Amino acid sequence: MLDATAVIALVRRVLAWANLLFNRIVRRLLRPAGPAMPRGALTDLALSKADLIAENALLRHQLALLKRQSKRPKLKPANRLSLLLLAKISRSWREALLIVQPATLLRWHREGYRLFWKWKSHKRNSQLRISEETIALIRRMWEEKPLWGAERIRGELLKLGIPVPKRTIQRYMCWLLDFIRELMNQATVSWMGGSRAMANM
Repeated sequence: MLDATAVIALVRRVLAWANLLFNRIVRRLLRPAGPAMPRGALTDLALSKADLIAENALLRHQLALLKRQSKRPKLKPANRLSLLLLAKISRSWREALLIVQPATLLRWHREGYRLFWKWKSHKRNSQLRISEETIALIRRMWEEKPLWGAERIRGELLKLGIPVPKRTIQRYMCWLLDFIRELMNQATVSWMGGSRAMANM
């Protein structure tokens, strides 16, 4: 038979084991999401000093944004740009992002490139505008020599020292093409009317 002290000791061991198991489960459930501290420290050892400084700057900037606002932070374009630049410097920027998702940062990056190239192409197009005299010359050449295409007119303009892209010449020839089509349609209608009149005679 078991002694009362042995039963009490066994119950204490079972309770201690249950308490230990419960504490481990609670710790595992309450552990914050993301990389564990020891694993993060080991990966930080592999990074260079410049990478650590860049990651630290990225984290500090996000913390400053979060302290400034109580709810979800409303990021201004300057804040977005600074996050983009800091992420560009840091190699581990995906793990360092807290207030925005990596996909959001990549979307901002694409939008920035799109805006930059839109601005750059607009600037280039504004420099390529041609004078009214050149437009009048293109129209006169087209009226006088209707068999000439845009490439031939471009060659003639180059001989005069006026560089104009082929597409620009085509743009100024379009209204003439519409006018010629309209004249041809009128001529076809009048010819058909004349042939019907001849047939009725």
